Amino acid sequence: MFPKRIYAACFGIHFLLITAVCLAGLFSLIAESATVLPAALEPYARKAEVAAAWLLGKKAAASSPVRRCIATYLHAAGIQAGYTFFAPNVPGYHRLTLELFYNDGRVEHESPHLRSKATGLRLESLLDRLAEQRYEPIREVLVKMLAFSVWREHPDVKKIRAVFGSVTPPDIAEFEQGKAETFQPIFSFDFSLRDRHGEGQ
Repeated sequence: MFPKRIYAACFGIHFLLITAVCLAGLFSLIAESATVLPAALEPYARKAEVAAAWLLGKKAAASSPVRRCIATYLHAAGIQAGYTFFAPNVPGYHRLTLELFYNDGRVEHESPHLRSKATGLRLESLLDRLAEQRYEPIREVLVKMLAFSVWREHPDVKKIRAVFGSVTPPDIAEFEQGKAETFQPIFSFDFSLRDRHGEGQ
């Protein structure tokens, strides 16, 4: 009898955490006007989102053992995030655009070349990581590697400007008005042929 109670308690806690994660994502969408629900619900959704975050330990200090235990369990169980990123609530993403400057004044735009779909998935993951503050020290090195992979196919390029930024799709109202996605630059680097020769020094 006692083991059954333990199993029931574990199931209850697990189900409670799943519910809290899902509700936090749902209330976040409502609070950000990403649904067709009336705007009058936004303040209540924001309060409910805070309550769900508190239940998940996100309001505790980063060093809190309770917060760390909950976060560890959520990641181990694969329930750390809901599935609100599916359409029609498409999330923002990041893009790296390479501007190729030629000696004759021409300017072309390229993206890092991909050899397979698997490479594309890894690149998307890399770009998302580059947006994080903790990866700032290695941004230039990684972007330079991507830029010069394109330069090898365009040896007559004088300079490459790599522009990294976030892309935000239009919300429902903006989409209905015909608005396109918006690109917000975060950082950029300029690389020249001289940089390439200097790599080995």
